Amino acid sequence: MLVASAPTLAVNVLDASSLLTAFGTLGIAVVLFAETGLLVGFLLPGDSLLFTAGLLCRSGAHTGPHLDLLPVLTAAVTGALLGAQCGYVLGARGGRALLARSRNRRLLEGAARAEELLGRYGHARAIVLARFVPVVRTVLNPLAGALGVPARVFALWQVAGGLVWTVGLTLAGYALGSAIPDIDRYLLPLVGLVVAVSLLPVALEVLRGRRRATAARSSEAAARPPHSDRTPEVPSDPEGAR
Repeated sequence: MLVASAPTLAVNVLDASSLLTAFGTLGIAVVLFAETGLLVGFLLPGDSLLFTAGLLCRSGAHTGPHLDLLPVLTAAVTGALLGAQCGYVLGARGGRALLARSRNRRLLEGAARAEELLGRYGHARAIVLARFVPVVRTVLNPLAGALGVPARVFALWQVAGGLVWTVGLTLAGYALGSAIPDIDRYLLPLVGLVVAVSLLPVALEVLRGRRRATAARSSEAAARPPHSDRTPEVPSDPEGAR
């Protein structure tokens, strides 16, 4: 007797459209919680997921599932805010051991950038800016807990940054999808553009770091005494000449 098997659904966790098709609105909350609260979620597509979800909320026929804007915004905000707070608590309890156990080079580089942001811009600006930088938004939350950032300060600014990030990207996708007909044709280029823009702060930080290093080397070279190529004169020894 033949038994009909249920079709299996292949899900690509790195692809926003695949995640939304498989899990819908619930998947948004889960993915954002994992990306912002758990170190294992640093590869998840947070930016493109929010933008694509906004596109799928527009009215009219389009490929992919139809989502409702209010539940999407609720899921996005809930996942992002709870995830960041969970990461902070884990960092406060586990300290740097959470990052020390990882051997992933990209994750460790993200931790270094997150610590640099905290040192350069202060707690408030760093926590907000980190929301827009992939990987950094994953590691900054536990790092803030490990470094002893005050809980009230972290909660206030992670909520502010989380609201701007989630609501802003979702509404950007929704507005663009409503304004441009048949935007599904351009979905892949648009998602690629969102990812590229999200990586722009990282590129700017690298460029600024190189400029600072060059300026530091130049100032060190200017502070050194001028080098003399002349061979020092050896005093003559009249006794030895005899």
